[in-house]
Amino acid sequence: MKEIQLRRAVLDDLDTLLEFEQGIIEAERPFDETLKEEKISYYDLKAFILDPDTEVVVAESDGKPVGSGYARIMDAKSFLKHGKYAYLGFMYVHPEYRGRGINKRIVDALKQWSLSRNISEIRLDVYSDNLAAIRAYEKAGFQRHLLNMRIASGSSGEKE
Repeated sequence: MKEIQLRRAVLDDLDTLLEFEQGIIEAERPFDETLKEEKISYYDLKAFILDPDTEVVVAESDGKPVGSGYARIMDAKSFLKHGKYAYLGFMYVHPEYRGRGINKRIVDALKQWSLSRNISEIRLDVYSDNLAAIRAYEKAGFQRHLLNMRIASGSSGEKE
């Protein structure tokens, strides 16, 4: 197994990171019927790479990016105990590199970056039916906190 290195993303990574974003979207489509059918984008990755309050991390093998993630410092809602928190997103590992602990290493690096910025509250979102992702995040120390629910307009919400 080739050694995996973590580093901060640079603008030269952008084309590969945009491919990773499409991999994330395709993996999430089965969990979210509300996503548009055409090509979509979740992130402004160029802005994230340039933003001093966002850390975009790349995992690479032999100089080739194989995984990614970001932590972004956000303002918390006024009623919460913490004034700011780090939001994690863009978590991706190329399929041939999965199962090697790369995602956990990326999460750990983003947690360390957050702590270095005096941010101890760290959050992320995951689809409730994405059990593999939930297990991975729980292994990284996250706990289930809030479940976001929805109802489609015109639907009774009752299952037959």
